[in-house]
Amino acid sequence: MAAVQVEARLCELSWNLQHARSLAVEAANTGARIIALPEFFTTPIVYDERLYACALPPDGPAAEMLKEIAREHGVWIGGSYLEQRGDDVFNTYVLAEPDGTVHRHDKDIPTMVENAFYVGGSDDGLFETKLGPVGAAVCWETIRTQTVRRLRSKVGLLMTGSHWWSEPGWPGARAFWQQQHKKNAELMRLTPGTFARLVGAPLLHAAHASAIEGRFLLTPVPGTTVRTRTQLMGETQIVDPHGTILARRTYSEGAGVITAEITLGTATPDDEIPNRFWIPDLDPLYRAIWHHQNLCGRRAYQRAKRKGMMRPGPA
Repeated sequence: MAAVQVEARLCELSWNLQHARSLAVEAANTGARIIALPEFFTTPIVYDERLYACALPPDGPAAEMLKEIAREHGVWIGGSYLEQRGDDVFNTYVLAEPDGTVHRHDKDIPTMVENAFYVGGSDDGLFETKLGPVGAAVCWETIRTQTVRRLRSKVGLLMTGSHWWSEPGWPGARAFWQQQHKKNAELMRLTPGTFARLVGAPLLHAAHASAIEGRFLLTPVPGTTVRTRTQLMGETQIVDPHGTILARRTYSEGAGVITAEITLGTATPDDEIPNRFWIPDLDPLYRAIWHHQNLCGRRAYQRAKRKGMMRPGPA
């Protein structure tokens, strides 16, 4: 098994697709039969209106790349990207099988500023594959109990990925932001193992290691933004069903591939599902930013639709 960590560039679709392809082929050449790419492997996400031209059609270059790699190397490979279907855009996780079969899962709830670029889906993220049942989940889906409930004890493999921001890089209050960075890093490190134990399945988790710059939405009013620079938190991991990390790559190690041997199959979940919305006892600051950015992002998405800004862009 292999999981890929990328250093993608904002809105550079062609470069990012080639970067992801190169790392995926490297993973296949190690002998890995199952390969995970991260959430948003076609471009990182921050508030930048150029992203409205970065959504791709279902038969576009991202899906075709996954199908080609699966067919040519005899592997199962998955990752997510912005996919436009009809009048809306989704954060779609695509898993391609060697025989050409393709499975799709739309992330259920956009995370914070992501609301500016796509809407949520309603499927269960459960794929019936030649490997057996596989569950797909991306980023903050893996810290919500509703995700666990739809996959628990039903899958023999979890294909996950993230695009996990850190603090916004604003000047001032340096000690405070450093503390938040450490807390955020620890939450990200623990998340794949916690999710595996709750669902009862081995897990591949792929991630980003770039630092990205863009805008932060201050209010739902157009134009009220400030600059932000954030580190994507990495933590590409391969985890067994009991949460043991078998391989790991941190963001400081940059782009690359990790591999490990795992046995597919459903295990008895080790942990009970918390009786709350979030799996961790999420920091009040994170919850406040979640609600604020969700509102601002949804308004931005509605404006973009009215102005006809959302369209599949060239790659």
